[in-house]
Amino acid sequence: MAKKKLENLSFEESLTELDQIVQNLEQGELSLEESMALFERGLGLSKVSQEKLQAAEQKVQILLDNNGQAQLSTFKTSESE
Repeated sequence: MAKKKLENLSFEESLTELDQIVQNLEQGELSLEESMALFERGLGLSKVSQEKLQAAEQKVQILLDNNGQAQLSTFKTSESE
């Protein structure tokens, strides 16, 4: 099964896949090339997950700053730049 592109994964999917990668690497049964490929994917998953978490935190902060009003302000993420 083909892996989804990092930007198409939900936050939860990213964490689940990252957990699986850590388990695979900890078992130590992979070749160096497989380990490096998984490590690289894991770094990407970590970065994307952190960006999504920061965006969610920023949205919450904007809502709190607006006293819970339904109006959101526009903000930039690394994906929209």
